[in-house]
Amino acid sequence: MSRLASLPMLCVALAPLTAVALDVRIDPHADLLYRQALPLLEQADSQENEASSLRPVAQNDPELSRQGQALAHTLPTAVALLKKSVALGHPVAQYRLALYYMNYLPASQIPDAACPLLKASLDQGFAPPAPAIATWCPPYNASQAYRDALEALPGMATLYAPYYPQPAVRLECSRSRPQGLEMQWGRQRDYQAEVYRLLGDLDLQQRRSLLQKAVEINGCAAAQQRLLSNYREG
Repeated sequence: MSRLASLPMLCVALAPLTAVALDVRIDPHADLLYRQALPLLEQADSQENEASSLRPVAQNDPELSRQGQALAHTLPTAVALLKKSVALGHPVAQYRLALYYMNYLPASQIPDAACPLLKASLDQGFAPPAPAIATWCPPYNASQAYRDALEALPGMATLYAPYYPQPAVRLECSRSRPQGLEMQWGRQRDYQAEVYRLLGDLDLQQRRSLLQKAVEINGCAAAQQRLLSNYREG
């Protein structure tokens, strides 16, 4: 089964941080464009991983050249579909296009290209942008607006359940450890744990209970280590 396949509609129930869910409506045509991009993104990811494994073996390998040409065709087509979906405000496409920029642009260009997309996606209640924003998007990642957006995420779990798993550059609460340049793929509860971990960094008064929630959701090792560290310091 493809790792891009949707999870069941049953979502992981969390104690809500806010009683109010955001009013988000995903445009059907935008959703169609996003889903058309998915198999191309998966194909491009597979081609890139295969090419990376061949590169140390032979720089002039014909198979490496073929895969490079296939990637050069597949990835731009996927990105074009994502951009069309983003133009219609699709929050998941916004995240995936930002992730593309995070992987293919120089580090100095990532904040300007990716952060507006990550923020727009997070503002619509989609959780995966949260850890990327924490890394790439100052000063927003220390703002009250960022914290408010994080607190609204649990109320949107049902809407976004079919869109998981989702890739990320780095998930501190995920047990998977990809090789090389591979993406980490997180389930919905992996990202929910990330949200509580991030909130624990922003709300020092509630830090212990927020980190404990991250541990309860998926056994978040990063949150557990911080709890132990705080206990020793206390």
